[in-house]
Amino acid sequence: MISDLKKTTEQKMQKSIDALKTDLAKIRTGRAHTGLLDHVMVEYYGSMVPINQVANITLIDARTIGVQTWEKPMLGKVEKAIRDCDLGLNPANMGEIIRVPMPALTEERRRDLTKVVRQEGETAKVAVRNLRRDANQHLKDAVKDKTISEDDERRSQDDIQKLTDKYVAEIDKLLAQKEQELMQI
Repeated sequence: MISDLKKTTEQKMQKSIDALKTDLAKIRTGRAHTGLLDHVMVEYYGSMVPINQVANITLIDARTIGVQTWEKPMLGKVEKAIRDCDLGLNPANMGEIIRVPMPALTEERRRDLTKVVRQEGETAKVAVRNLRRDANQHLKDAVKDKTISEDDERRSQDDIQKLTDKYVAEIDKLLAQKEQELMQI
């Protein structure tokens, strides 16, 4: 029972880390990367689909993303979807391919994005701590039901705290990397 609890808690904590990585990937830095457009949805014959299902996304150079649709009539819709997404990008339709230049970030915008990164990190830390609280509550309930001893509870709480510390440290590392990436000119 205790090992199952630890395992599920660790899996949930890992999911929190994965969610943070996904959220951080959406935050734009000065460099172009294809993952930036992953969450952009395009209308395709009446339904909304991710952009990577209607187009090929490539890097043209360090500051330009190229989007080549598989169907020529989709160029306008893809261009509009990129323009309307919340990334502040201005795509240019070149006939066969849509070029998406990445504008340089101003110092003020970098600081704002750093605040957003920290907020995302804090949200992830809260999620990890909530998982710790839930696991500890399960242990306390098990002690009340007399299915585990108090010594086992204490050892398990220590193990769960170590897991929590490990994942919080990983979150801090991810945040530091993203902040450094943002502040590079």
